[in-house]
Amino acid sequence: MARTLIAGESWTTTSIHTKGFDSFTTVAYEEGVKDFAAALESAGHDVTFMPNHVAAAHFPSASDELDGYDVVVLSDIGSNTLLMPNDVFLRGKPHPNRLLVLRDWVRAGGALMMVGGYLSFQGIEAKANYRNSALAEALPVLMEDGDDREECPEGAVPRLFGPEHPCTAGLPDTWPALLGFQRLSARSASQVLAQVNGHPLLTVGRYGRGRSVAFASDIGPHWAPTEFTQWDGFARLWSQTVSWLAAKDTP
Repeated sequence: MARTLIAGESWTTTSIHTKGFDSFTTVAYEEGVKDFAAALESAGHDVTFMPNHVAAAHFPSASDELDGYDVVVLSDIGSNTLLMPNDVFLRGKPHPNRLLVLRDWVRAGGALMMVGGYLSFQGIEAKANYRNSALAEALPVLMEDGDDREECPEGAVPRLFGPEHPCTAGLPDTWPALLGFQRLSARSASQVLAQVNGHPLLTVGRYGRGRSVAFASDIGPHWAPTEFTQWDGFARLWSQTVSWLAAKDTP
């Protein structure tokens, strides 16, 4: 059982409805973590979820706070959300660099996974901006300089790559199609476990005494359609990946 912190995977949509002379505004709050969290919990993992607005204020700022978890998952949460809490942005007060703290925690033996999306890796218009952050060196992939999205409305079929690995053990050679992903390059010491359209999809590696994973697509709409999130292998993939991340290497 791994204690897992998932940060991100939430958004607010503001809509303006115009009906002739009149208009009004509606706001909807949504989360995209349900299937992923359920996959982990079904395997006995303990899950703590911090939506973006909660993580902005309460994501761990020190290594001893991160020690309460075995695995940290960042999914659709831009670097600015973690770099600029209200004390910094609104009040001009110093605050620990939480990406630097997270990087050092992984190097000392922690475990990190980044899941793709419009505000992961570089993201839409490069606004996620992890390539230029302290956390970049802890990831098992290299990021492009700019918007790294690859939209595939026609569908792109993931395929296993390389020898069997504990993360992908028992999974079929091909998976249900995805509708988009991030263009990433594996670091030389990392291992690509699955590809999509010839690009790394699932990449694993080690950083110091810790472990890290990069998944270049999403865990919910729109890049991950229902056929993927309800696929029999979805729960196996993520429960095994979190278990591998949480396993400790012998120094």
